[in-house]
Amino acid sequence: QVQLVESGGDSVQAGGSLKLSCTVSGGTATFSTDCMGWFRQAPGKEREAVAVIDSFHRTSYTDSVQGRFTIFKENTNQTLFLQMNSLNPEDSGIYTCALGWPWCTLRSDIRPRPETYWGQGTQVTVSS
Repeated sequence: QVQLVESGGDSVQAGGSLKLSCTVSGGTATFSTDCMGWFRQAPGKEREAVAVIDSFHRTSYTDSVQGRFTIFKENTNQTLFLQMNSLNPEDSGIYTCALGWPWCTLRSDIRPRPETYWGQGTQVTVSS
């Protein structure tokens, strides 16, 4: 049974920083070979891909976080991270990590496959 557990969400002031973690365990987890990503969903909005990282540690970011967020992972600990700096209220939402994201893309029309695993999400709230 593959499990993803996020942590690090919090309430911060605009301009602040947070570091999210996503630890993978169990079953047939292919942490080092599959694409992983961070997604967020704000109230009343659809879930969007924020950042993805492939098996070669190549990364992609949605335009709104480019230069402020950094996605990286530690294969030895099977942990995915998202360092978020210069946060603004538009960054608020539930952040969820995923393992096995198809095509390792930010495209909004891509849907998860049966082998895509999700964490439970962690809340990020940025106040102005």
